[in-house]
Amino acid sequence: MEYPHLYIGGRWQTPAGTDTISVESPSTEEIIGAVPAGTPDDVDRAVTAARAAFEEHWGRTTAAERAEWLARLAANLEARRDAIARVIAQEVGTPIRIATSIQATSPVTILRSYVELLESFRFEEEIGNSLVVREPMGVVGAITPWNYPLHQIAAKIAPALAAGCTVVLKPSEVAPLNACLLAEACLDVGLPPGIINIVHGTGASVGEALVTHPDIDMVSFTGSVRAGRRVATLGAERIRKVTLELGGKSACVLLDDGPLEQAVGMCVKHALLNSGQTCNAWTRLVVPRAQLGEAEQVAVATLRTLPLGDPLDPATRLGPVVSAAQRDRVEGYIAGARTERARLIAGGRRPTAFNKGYYIEPTILSDVRSSMIIAQEEIFGPVLAILPYDDEEEAVQIANDTVYGLAGAVWSANPARAVGVARRIRTGQVDINGGRYNPLAPFGGYKQSGIGREMGRFGLEEYLQVKALAK
Repeated sequence: MEYPHLYIGGRWQTPAGTDTISVESPSTEEIIGAVPAGTPDDVDRAVTAARAAFEEHWGRTTAAERAEWLARLAANLEARRDAIARVIAQEVGTPIRIATSIQATSPVTILRSYVELLESFRFEEEIGNSLVVREPMGVVGAITPWNYPLHQIAAKIAPALAAGCTVVLKPSEVAPLNACLLAEACLDVGLPPGIINIVHGTGASVGEALVTHPDIDMVSFTGSVRAGRRVATLGAERIRKVTLELGGKSACVLLDDGPLEQAVGMCVKHALLNSGQTCNAWTRLVVPRAQLGEAEQVAVATLRTLPLGDPLDPATRLGPVVSAAQRDRVEGYIAGARTERARLIAGGRRPTAFNKGYYIEPTILSDVRSSMIIAQEEIFGPVLAILPYDDEEEAVQIANDTVYGLAGAVWSANPARAVGVARRIRTGQVDINGGRYNPLAPFGGYKQSGIGREMGRFGLEEYLQVKALAK
């Protein structure tokens, strides 16, 4: 899967430099593909193409026209679902079942949600003697991560295009191959040139060139807090709008009247989804102290239903983490937790069944205190921390006791009680008794989990300027 060119201005173009980025399979440690290592010159070409497309065409299209193009792109990606799933299973390590049902399906769902939204969204309204109009921001620089690569790409390009913006995308250099399939889809449907442009490369080279380019109107970034700070700083120096979707350390709170077996089982699966490499994973299970032993038993039993294996095997539920560095990082957190006297009740080792691949056993630590590093920092690996509490007030305090505020969950036999506790948790989303994922609801965080929102009309509004025409 080698792609020697960059998708700029509606066609494959030769990159300015000669360096390439190799893509490694985390399950086999083999090189499975390569993409060009873009340069600031490539970014400049892409931004120029995006600006021309915005000024000459896309920024003046109707909502109905934009919806039609989004629908075409969604249909093409849906036809490529199996190919996309297989590529992501290989470059990220997501098990093929999950890669198919989530990684390859959610981008289609997101695109179609904006097709529907454009049918009813009001770009103009009368307020007093003023006509208030919503206009596209312009050229958007989008920087996306590797863990849910095409999902995160769709979460940015769909609302941006729906708003009338054009995009220069920098996908993660860790998992860039799926973005090449997106480029092929754009070519297949005949998307006009310059609307979507893709420049591969590192954050230090391509990312910074994109964020600092004088003709970029807005930057949308998803990634680590450290990188997000850098993007925000560079954006602030240029008085440029920046949206950030960063890390999380979400709490799953089981109240004393909640359905323990269901809640704990779902929390374990949620925490370990994609080998724990999920920003909104419920990585802290907060349980009544009197029910700690029972919660531990259910948690360990749930692990037995999640076989670790080859991502391309349909029976696999957990794959490797994305790299050797990530595995080492996770192992360091586990060792540190044991030093702080957290109790290891499952996993914590490298499995002996695999000669290659960055595998680590799914791990559960109990008797965790909120002051421990394992309860404070985002691990991004298959690790669940169980924290006991004595009363509801302490449960809320624990849930709020991190610098993050992205997601969470509350379980109670009394829905009104669950909602009351959820309202007190300082996060962008809280699931009540296993509430279903809603692609129309806003996604984003409080505190160091980010700035701004994605998905639904809230995501669309991020890509719009507001103008008042007084009469």
